[in-house]
Amino acid sequence: MQLIFEALSSPVRRKILAYVAHHELSAGEIAARFDMSKPSISQHLQLLEHAGLVRSEKRGKFVYYRQMPDTLASTLTGFVQEICPVGRPIRRESKALAKKAQGAKGGKAKVPAAKPKVAGATAAKTAAKTARTRAIKVKAQNMA
Repeated sequence: MQLIFEALSSPVRRKILAYVAHHELSAGEIAARFDMSKPSISQHLQLLEHAGLVRSEKRGKFVYYRQMPDTLASTLTGFVQEICPVGRPIRRESKALAKKAQGAKGGKAKVPAAKPKVAGATAAKTAAKTARTRAIKVKAQNMA
C-alpha cells in the first residue's frame, strides 16, 4: 500500500495514470504530453510499474503502458474501509449477526464479507448498504 500512495503523491504520475486509464500509450506518447525530459518520465513510469499501477509491454522498439485499475481500486477501497469510522461499526455488527446465525443453525453461517467495487468516498456508503442488506437477510433467515 505504501508504494501505491508514494506513486500517487506526484502530480505527474497522477496525470500519467489519467492518460493511460482508457487506452495504452507508448512511453514516447506519454513523454510528449509533458514538458520534462524522457529520462524523468521513464523514472515516473518505472515507479508506477513497481507500485503495480501500470503494466508495460514491449512491442518492437516501443514500450506501451496501460493502467491496472484493479490494483488502484482495491487499494483505495481497503484504505477507506480501514480508516473510515462509518465502516467499523458495520463490520462489527455484521460479525455479530454472523455469529448469531451460526449459533442458531449449529453450523457455519454463510455471510460473506462486504467488498465494495467502488473506490473513493462512495466505498464506505456501498459497504454500509451491503452490510445492512446482508444483516437483514440473516435476520430474516433466523426468523424463518
